[in-house]
Order: sequence, then C-alpha cells, then structure tokens
Amino acid sequence: MKTVAIIQARMGSTRLPGKVLLPLAGKPSIQHVIERAERICGVDEVILATSVHPGDTLLSDFCRSRGIQVVRGSESDVLDRYFQTAKAARADTVMRITGDCPLLDPVESAKVLDLFRSLDVEYVSNTNPPTLPDGLDTEVFRFHALEAAWENAVKPAEREHVTLHIYSRPSQFRIKNLLNAVDLSGQRWTLDNENDYKMLSAVYDELTQREQFGFLKEVLAILEAHPEIKKLNSGTIRNEGLMKSLERDLHD
Repeated sequence: MKTVAIIQARMGSTRLPGKVLLPLAGKPSIQHVIERAERICGVDEVILATSVHPGDTLLSDFCRSRGIQVVRGSESDVLDRYFQTAKAARADTVMRITGDCPLLDPVESAKVLDLFRSLDVEYVSNTNPPTLPDGLDTEVFRFHALEAAWENAVKPAEREHVTLHIYSRPSQFRIKNLLNAVDLSGQRWTLDNENDYKMLSAVYDELTQREQFGFLKEVLAILEAHPEIKKLNSGTIRNEGLMKSLERDLHD
C-alpha cells in the first residue's frame, strides 16, 4: 500500500503573489514545506502538484532541481489536478498538504496518518473542526474516495477545494477527525498575505537563533516568549478562500 503526500502549490496567489518562493531563513518557503513533508513517518513519496500556467514554471523547475517529482495540471480544477497526480503516482493512500504551510509539523501530520491506518475509514483530517494552528492542516484519504469526488463533484467550490466533496458527505464517506488536547485553532501559522509573511519570518529568525527545527511545541514556546510576533497576523479569517468559494456557489 503506497502512501503519497501531495503538496498543492502555485505562484498565482491573489493576496501574496509568488509566496511559495519567498525566502524564510535563507530557503524558499516551499522548500521548508517539502523538507517537513519528507520527514512524515509513513509517507513513501512526496510530490508537488502545480498548474500548467506559465507562471508556475519557475516553481516547477525549482522543485525538480531538488529531486522532487512534479505533476502539472489544471489551474482552476484543482480536484482534477490532484486526482491526476495521485493516479500518476499509483497512490493507495493520499495525504493532502498545501504549499502555504512552512511550519507544518511532521509529527502532527503522522498522527493523522496513524489514526487513518488504525480505522476502517476513507478520510481523516485534523481540520474538521480544527484544533491546531492554521498551517498544520493535514488530510489523509483513500484513492478511491478521491476518485469518487473527481467523478461526481460538480459545484465550482468542490472542484477548487480538493476534499470538500468528501468531508461534506459523512453519509457517503466514512470520516474521522483528530482533535488536539488543547484548542489552538485561533493561531495562524500559514502563508497567505504580507502579515503572515512578517510573522513567519520572525518565527524562522527565532528558530535559526535557537538552532531548532520548529515543531509545534517549539513554535508555541517562541510565541509565548514573543507575543508581539503572534500579533503580526492576527485578525485574519481562517479558510477565507473556502468561505468565498462556498458563498459564490450559493449565488450561482
């Protein structure tokens, strides 16, 4: 049984263009995401899924130069891009990671995979509802569930947001969610706008000085010692893009 972590990323962010190649502690942000994904226990392969848009060639070339397999597909139909990537990789189990999570914790992601493997389910996440900081999101699902979503999803939001069709149908798919002991969902560790970049840059500066990797507990300790860092990107709505997509579907 092959488990593949697929990182979806592209350069064309509307709020922070080119964000995945912005430097953090001397490395492009996406390199941190890849290196963290490669440390997840139980993952057999890490692949980047980006679009065929010419603007994503720089991202594709960067990842390939570092030995990361890249699959390019539709820019707007992200579900199709994800499905084609998983199919090409011959994945039995898929872990979904997004390219805007440079503080992804391999240990927390492995917990989601472990729970998935211990149960007779088709989908497990730590996001429904979330109890970890935004930026540690991990979803694990069976290839056949992804294939079913690819075949049946018709709403624009379901084509844009890969797993929406799956987790919004608990009567059709067996789903579970992993809860953290303490609710940390109010914290924002993702890279989506300029304030996020300021916050993450400050965190990585601290990690470099302390010679730390940046696991959950290590970042929490930094933010406790420097509450001004956490304030740099406070006030942004979690999953703002998803909310906008769902609202558009309601009005179409």
